[in-house]
Amino acid sequence: MSTQSNTLSAPHPRRWLILFAVMTAGIMGPIDGSVVNVALPTISRVFNADLNTVGWVAMAYLLVLGSLILTYGRLGDMYGFRRVLLMGIAIFTVASGICALAPNIWILIAFRAIQAIGAGMFMAMGPAIITSVFPPYERGRALGTNGMIIATGLALGPTLGGLLVTVAGWQAIFIINIPIGILSYILCRQVVPATKDLQPQRFDLTGAALGFFSLSAFLLAGSYGEEWGWTSPVTLILGLVFLVGAWAFIRWERRVEQPMLDLTLFHNKVFTAANFAALMNFMSQYAMIFLIPFYLQQILNYTPGQAGLILTASPLVTLLIAPVSGALSDRLGTRWLAFTGQAIVSMTLFLMAGLKVTSQVLDIIWRLCLFGFGTGIFQSPNNSAVMGSVPRHRLGIGSGVLATVRNVGMVLGIAVSSGVFTWQRATKLALLGPAGTTMAFMAGLKAAFLVGACLAAAGAMASLVRSDNLPPAGH
Repeated sequence: MSTQSNTLSAPHPRRWLILFAVMTAGIMGPIDGSVVNVALPTISRVFNADLNTVGWVAMAYLLVLGSLILTYGRLGDMYGFRRVLLMGIAIFTVASGICALAPNIWILIAFRAIQAIGAGMFMAMGPAIITSVFPPYERGRALGTNGMIIATGLALGPTLGGLLVTVAGWQAIFIINIPIGILSYILCRQVVPATKDLQPQRFDLTGAALGFFSLSAFLLAGSYGEEWGWTSPVTLILGLVFLVGAWAFIRWERRVEQPMLDLTLFHNKVFTAANFAALMNFMSQYAMIFLIPFYLQQILNYTPGQAGLILTASPLVTLLIAPVSGALSDRLGTRWLAFTGQAIVSMTLFLMAGLKVTSQVLDIIWRLCLFGFGTGIFQSPNNSAVMGSVPRHRLGIGSGVLATVRNVGMVLGIAVSSGVFTWQRATKLALLGPAGTTMAFMAGLKAAFLVGACLAAAGAMASLVRSDNLPPAGH
């Protein structure tokens, strides 16, 4: 059963309007995470920057976002979700305008990092605000609807980016955030309630710094380990920084009176198992998202535009299924729905391992649709399980942990799948020689998808072994 403190307060009369306001901010984060990738070749040409340098336009955003979300969760619990949300929208909107005016690549990279500071604030606060204003018997539906907007942002990003760059230039991908940000700020300021029962607390600066440095080292090593070499000095040093930093972080958080991350949350079986399942889901998801574009373009010879359209099949199905699954979880509980969704994801990755050089577009699309279906069934109930297991005064940090797990899962998924793919392809090439390039590629793809399937299966088992948190009787 979920924590009782979440069930005590009456539902907010304007809760659906609050959800809409939070969603107007929430869509900017996932769009901005993916929209820039399409514009990178243009930005590289405009600023005469090499590929490694221009890659930091995307990487600076993802690194800062992933490293600081945990901190924002704690700030939300201390100063109120509304205050942190509004500050995030303001920072993101102003930084977007400066990105569009950037005179050189380094200013652009710097303000992309500042953009991520703002994006992290409103992305971390969203689930906490939703959980605080919705009763348990509507929480799954509300979080599912919010998940729908994230899927919409991920689906829209590449297509919208291509359209804006073609029609109005690379600056347009940042300028479009300004009217959305202003509208979102006004709406959230009007309808999102201020937190009333805040207690004076101290901010754990040491814990925040240790968390930031260890997460940054981990995300950087995971993102560039393949390029630098997993046994290169830089990767090994970053790995050491992460291990020492994580050890010091846990040791400090156990001792400090008011920790940044309340480690006792992990004593709750539902919270721990559901977060682990989320990590496995995002790892398996990004194994597919990372590798399928290479297969479509290098093996089947589709254009980037055609590949982008094919890839929208998965988030579009997730978009449709997530609210339905969330509403079902309010009636049936979260455990079996989360298990079923993750099991479908695992099965789909096994099916993807069967893709061939001769596969047709429909062979790929139905698999992507099935993947999106499984993801849509899994994510809303699983998010509801996480947030429902957190005490009311820790909703911010619960939301921050969930967002951190998502970002870590993305990076780990790419790192693991690219590592398995490269290893298996190299092994096959050594046997077949240059004539076997295509066969070696397909062998690498199959191995990576099978590993992804095993990760998803581990997530399914985690969903099954935890207890359920059924809604209160009578609802």
